[in-house]
Amino acid sequence: MSRPELVKEVVSSIAEYVPGKSIEEIAKGYGIAPSEIIKLGSNENVLGPSPKAIEALVSTASKVNIYPSADASELVEAISEYTGLPAENICASGPGMDGLLDNLMRLLIEPGDEVVIPTPTFSYYEIAARANGAVAVHVEPGEELEFDVAAIKDAISDRTKVVFLCSPNNPTGKLMAENDVRDILASTKGLVFVDEAYVEFSDRNISHMISEYDNLIIGRTFSKAFGLAGLRIGYGLMPAWLKTQYMKIATPFNVSLPAVMAGVAALSDRDYLEASVSCAIEGRAFLTENIPFKVYDSQANFVLVDVSPQFASDVVESLLKKGIIVRNCRSFKNAGESLIRVTVGTKEQNEKVVEAFKEAKA
Repeated sequence: MSRPELVKEVVSSIAEYVPGKSIEEIAKGYGIAPSEIIKLGSNENVLGPSPKAIEALVSTASKVNIYPSADASELVEAISEYTGLPAENICASGPGMDGLLDNLMRLLIEPGDEVVIPTPTFSYYEIAARANGAVAVHVEPGEELEFDVAAIKDAISDRTKVVFLCSPNNPTGKLMAENDVRDILASTKGLVFVDEAYVEFSDRNISHMISEYDNLIIGRTFSKAFGLAGLRIGYGLMPAWLKTQYMKIATPFNVSLPAVMAGVAALSDRDYLEASVSCAIEGRAFLTENIPFKVYDSQANFVLVDVSPQFASDVVESLLKKGIIVRNCRSFKNAGESLIRVTVGTKEQNEKVVEAFKEAKA
């Protein structure tokens, strides 16, 4: 027996989050051995985690009967050293940056508040906001899928509580200009959330702006460049006044002890981070130059491919039959029917991806 009437009414109208397909799902559906499948649909780090992070996980295993520090202070201090920002401006979060988003929406949103979401972009912004009673105001992209700054500013109203910006953006890989972010910050009395999940792969970031603005929040993650997606560790950079309020409603002990220690270890392994970033930058250049369709310039660990006049669903299916998992972007609002997001793989994986796209175009 089910009791759907007990669920908040707004939830019924929220579109379910669509994740990338798993290796197990494709192995079962296509009769391909899991070892033969290349998973390039979820922007994971193909190099795996740092050896130092693995060592930290193993050494922490015998201590998991004890709660971690309530505010993940060891991890916050390591993030402080990494970013150059004081601990008063940093909140560690779990699960991943999504946990940061959930807590912020619980803290900020009252029914009827508006959030501005330029599209196409990460869909969880809308899910987290609407689940807490917000009205999502979507802004269509420019001709080259860039964020339309003028349109974003026009969408801001007296009810706007948060403007979401993703830079580099998922799924386009485009980086916002610092002056554009400043322009938007000056245009709202609300908060501006800048998602920098892929910032390690880009040529600049805006963390230095945290000290300048009292309405800027930056979200980051250990899931991409640091290769710790399975541990679900994120963190927020924010004004000190907001951290004080945030910690009142944050879930107690929301970053596990193994995650804290693995995160600290990952931050200490700069050689791994450098190798991870180099792999992504070199690989995306290869994919951009060799995939025989339009490929958008990217500052992330993925590229966006436009396979028109073909449909993304058809090309994705042809790649799946070869054991290559990529992401059909149809579930991204205003992304259309011809866009495919491809995570940068190893050199061998990238070469197989290029050949598969060539066969799909033939």
